[in-house]
Amino acid sequence: MKTIQFIVIVLISGAFAGLIHGTVNFAIVEPYLDQAIGIENQNLFASGEAENSPEFWVEYEGYRIWQKSGQILAGIILGVSIGSLFGVVFALSRNSLPGNHDVKKSLLLAAIMWFTLYLIPFLKYPANPPTVGDGETVVLRAILYLSFIAISGIGALAFYKLSKKFENNKKLLSLVGYGVFISAVFFIMPENPDEITAPMSLVNEFRLMSMLGVSSFWISVGIILGLFWNRFKSDQKTEQYS
Repeated sequence: MKTIQFIVIVLISGAFAGLIHGTVNFAIVEPYLDQAIGIENQNLFASGEAENSPEFWVEYEGYRIWQKSGQILAGIILGVSIGSLFGVVFALSRNSLPGNHDVKKSLLLAAIMWFTLYLIPFLKYPANPPTVGDGETVVLRAILYLSFIAISGIGALAFYKLSKKFENNKKLLSLVGYGVFISAVFFIMPENPDEITAPMSLVNEFRLMSMLGVSSFWISVGIILGLFWNRFKSDQKTEQYS
C-alpha cells in the first residue's frame, strides 16, 4: 500500500470513528452531565458560592451550549489522533494477527487495544461526572490515569514481543505474564484521591454510558479501517494483474 493511501485511510477511519464516538457521547453521556452539573449548581447555591439568579443561568446556558457544540468536533479530533496510533500499530502487526479478513484482524487489534488502553485503566480509575473530584487534585488524577494507560500499553507490547520468541502453547506464558504484571500494577498504583459525594446511581450510570461511548469508537475504527484496508489492498491486486 502506498504511503499516501495509508495516511488517507488512517485519518479518514479515525475521523469517522471519532464522529461516531462524539455523536454517541452527545446522545447518551450528555444527559448525565446535565444531571451532575445540576447537582453541582445546587451545591454552589447552598454554600453561597453562587447566586441563583437569571444572570447565573444565562451564563451557564451559554457555557453549556458552547460545550455541547464542541462535543462532536472534539470526538473527531480525538478520533484522528488515536486512530493514527491504531493505524500504525495495525500496519506493523497485521501479518501476525489471526484471521482471514482485514476487518477481522482490525477488530481483533481494536479489542486488544480497547482492553489494554481503556478497560484496565478504567477499572482502576473509572470515569466520574463533574460532581466528583476536587479541582486541586485534577492534575494528580490525570497523571495517575495516563501513567496507568502507558504502563498497560507498554507492558502489553513487551509481552507481545516476548510471545514471538515462544512456540505453540508456550505463547500462553506471555499472556499469563501480562496478567500477573498488570494485576500487580493495579494494586500498587494509588487509589483515586477524591471521595465520591454524588449519588452512586448517577455515577454508575454515567460510567456505563462513558464505557459505551468509548467502546463505540474502538468498534467503529476497527470496522472502518479494516474495510478501507481490504478495499485498497484489493484495488492494488487488481492493478498488478491488469
